[in-house]
Amino acid sequence: MTHVVLDTNVLLVCVSDRSPYHLIFKAFLENKYTLCVTTDILDEYAEILTRFSGLALSNLVLETIENAPNTRLITRYFAFDLIKIDPDDNKFVDCAIASNADFIVTHDNHFNVLKTTLFPKVTICNANQFLEILRV
Repeated sequence: MTHVVLDTNVLLVCVSDRSPYHLIFKAFLENKYTLCVTTDILDEYAEILTRFSGLALSNLVLETIENAPNTRLITRYFAFDLIKIDPDDNKFVDCAIASNADFIVTHDNHFNVLKTTLFPKVTICNANQFLEILRV
């Protein structure tokens, strides 16, 4: 099964059933990929979802993620510090490395530095590319 780290910007746009990216969240609910998270990532999800979608939806989404059989809670043991321009993004990179994730799905250009990082190798894709991967 594909292991994925979803950047918060992608989670935010895929939870609504009115979004063209909702198929990403639906595929998660249908156990089509494993979502890799850390407690820091879950905290950020909660903060951003609450800010933009309200507490009720935030709680529902977090409860769903935390209780799903295809969620993998990762413990990060090392900080690679690969994204210098926005160090807060490193929590997603470290999670991807620690979980050996296939992709980080993001719309954030700060992650583009990973395309030229030889080690450790982390693959990124955007939501449209991930939708294509899910359709295969």
